[in-house]
Amino acid sequence: MRSKSWLALVLAPSVALAAQGVMYAMVTPACGTQTRLQLHVVAAVALAVVVVLAVLAFSESSLRRPEAGSLDSDEAHARHRFLATTAAAVGALAALVILAIWFTTWVLTPCEP
Repeated sequence: MRSKSWLALVLAPSVALAAQGVMYAMVTPACGTQTRLQLHVVAAVALAVVVVLAVLAFSESSLRRPEAGSLDSDEAHARHRFLATTAAAVGALAALVILAIWFTTWVLTPCEP
């Protein structure tokens, strides 16, 4: 079974963690130039990627059930739908984490003592 849900399940938290690391590494250069543009770009790109992954997973969770199905296909469909719903929730949580990280960029300056 080829599923796009695994992308959201695995990549969304990884993108959030990578965005945090990259933004942390870019604080010193942002302080030197007195601009936060680079930090905002990293957060916006990470948020866009995570939202796309979550929407893909959510679209898989809303797929219709096969009409002519045996018990096995019903169980497989239920498993696939559970995985897609869980992946969409993980993607949404990763998006909230990125928004929380991005919020600190809006509130604090890079050169806080």
